Amino acid sequence: MIRYFILALLAANPLWAADWPTKPGDIPLSPQELEALAGRTLTFYDDGQSKFSAGGAYSYTYASGDSAFGTYSIAQDGSVCIAYRNGFSRCDLYVRSGERLILIDEKGDRYPIKSE
Repeated sequence: MIRYFILALLAANPLWAADWPTKPGDIPLSPQELEALAGRTLTFYDDGQSKFSAGGAYSYTYASGDSAFGTYSIAQDGSVCIAYRNGFSRCDLYVRSGERLILIDEKGDRYPIKSE
């Protein structure tokens, strides 16, 4: 219930909307693929790991072993928004580009994810 409340708040807040700088061939993940993030850990090429837990819990573990914790929700535009415990927040868009899964942040930086 709380997860849906947070989702509603995020979707209603225009600060969360982003004009995602996708490239030709980028296909945003479907709602079903986004829901399937629960229970998954995505590993980036710098060995950082995003862990999406059932119920909306989120953690990012840096290659150094330090971690940041928060919650995640899926916004209406298909982005995944993270609210960290320290007050920082961000939204990212996950796309498929060919065979590769890529995270695009609001600045337009692209972070490929290692294949599982």
